[in-house]
Amino acid sequence: MDLFDTATTGTHGTPVTARAGAGAPLAVRMRPATLDEVTGQGHLLVPGSPLRRLVEPADDAARRAAPGSVILWGPPGVGKTTLAYLVATSAGRRFVELSAVTAGVKDVRQVVEDARRRLATGGEETVLFIDEVHRFSKTQQDALLPSVENRWVTLVAATTENPSFSVNSPLLSRSLLLTLRPLAAEDVRGLVERAVADGRGLDGTVVLDDDALDQLVRMAGGDARKALTVLEAAAGAALGDARESTDPGPAVVDLATVERAVDVAAVRYDRDGDQHYDVVSAFIKSIRGSDVDAALHYLARMVAAGEDPRFIARRLVISAAEDVGMADPSALQTAVAAAQAVQLIGMPEGRIVLAEAVVHLATAPKSNRAYAGIGAALADVAAGRIGTVPAHLRDAHYPGAKQLGHGAGYVYSHDEPHGVAAQQYLPDELAGRRYYEPTDRGFERQVADRLARVREILDGDR
Repeated sequence: MDLFDTATTGTHGTPVTARAGAGAPLAVRMRPATLDEVTGQGHLLVPGSPLRRLVEPADDAARRAAPGSVILWGPPGVGKTTLAYLVATSAGRRFVELSAVTAGVKDVRQVVEDARRRLATGGEETVLFIDEVHRFSKTQQDALLPSVENRWVTLVAATTENPSFSVNSPLLSRSLLLTLRPLAAEDVRGLVERAVADGRGLDGTVVLDDDALDQLVRMAGGDARKALTVLEAAAGAALGDARESTDPGPAVVDLATVERAVDVAAVRYDRDGDQHYDVVSAFIKSIRGSDVDAALHYLARMVAAGEDPRFIARRLVISAAEDVGMADPSALQTAVAAAQAVQLIGMPEGRIVLAEAVVHLATAPKSNRAYAGIGAALADVAAGRIGTVPAHLRDAHYPGAKQLGHGAGYVYSHDEPHGVAAQQYLPDELAGRRYYEPTDRGFERQVADRLARVREILDGDR
C-alpha cells in the first residue's frame, strides 16, 4: 500500500504546507503552498468557488457546506496532486494518499476505519487522496461510497480519463467534478522561471538561456511536472560542468545542456513563429499530395515539439473535408473520431490516434469538389446573385401563407419514382447553376453516376 500522512499544523493551529526537504525532487519542492500560487486553473479558484470553500473555509458552517468528495479530471502535470495537498493542509486536516495502481479494497477500508476512529475521539479530519482513481475496479470504488456519504473522509480523487466512463455512477453522483485545463505555454514558462529563482527551487544557482527555456516549455507539452523534472536534470548537468570549470561565473543552462540532460535533440519549431506555419503547411500539403511518409514525418516533428494535439486534430478534420471530401466520406468520420479520442486520452497515446488518421487521409482518394462547390455558392451570394425562393418551396404553415401562393404546386419527393421530384429548387436567377461537379475518384465516382441521373430528372422540369 502506498500510504503516508503529511498533515502539519502551525503553532496557533494555522495550517501550513509541509515543506519538502532539500533532497526532494524539484517538482515537489516547488509545489504551491497556497491557492494563489496555483497556475492555469483560475476558472476553479474564483472567490466563492466550491474548491476555494473547501481549501479556505471561512468558518465551521462554511466547512460543512463545502463538498465532501471531489474528482479532479485533467491531463498529467496540471495540479491535481497539488490541489489535493492544499485541501488536506487547510485547517490542519490529515492527508493520506493511496495509489490506485497498488492499493486494494483492504487498504481503502483500513484508511476509512482509521479516519472514523480519529473523528470519534475528537481527532483531525482525514483527506483521502486517490491518484489514478480510474484504475480502481467497481468493487474498490463501491468501497468508498459509505465514507463519502457519511463524510468519514474528504475524498479527493484524481484521474486523467473522462470520469463519465471511468468512475462508477454512484460515486460520480456523490462527488463534485472539477475539470482542470492543460497549462498554457506562458503558465509553464512562469513556473520554470519561478523555480530557477525561488529559494525552494534552484535559488538562482543557474542561469537559464532563452533558447533552453523555450525548449523546456515545448518539451513539457503543458505538463508542469515534466518541465521541472527536465529543468532539474539540466541544472544538475550545468552545475557539474561549473564545478569542473575555472570560470567563476554562474552555471549556465543552455540549449545544449537541456538536450544532453534528457538525450533529446531540440526540434526547431516555434509554435508562434515561421516554423509552426511552415511545418503545418507541409503537413497538410503532404496529406493532400498523398505522401503518407512525409505526412507522418511532419506529424512527428509537431508531436516531438509539443504542439497541441487538439490543434493537429482540428487540422485533420479540415483536411478530411477539404481535400478528401466525397472521394472517401469515411475520412471525415476518422478525423472527427481522432479529435474526440485525443481529447479523451491525451498524450502520449494520442500520437497513435493521430497517426492512424494521417495514414487514412494521406492514402485516401482525393476530391476538393465539395469545398469548391461551397466556395462558388458563396461567391454568387457575395456578388448579389441571390434571387427569390420559388413560391412552391416557401413555408406554407403559417396563417395566410397559402393565400400568398406559398407551397402551391410543391411535389413531395418521396411520392415520386426514384424519390426525385422534377421541379425547380434554385431561384429563377440561378436556374441551371452547377456548384458541385464530382470527380471520378473513389466513392465520388458513384456519386457522379447517381447525380447525373438525378440532374436529368430535375432538368426535365425546364
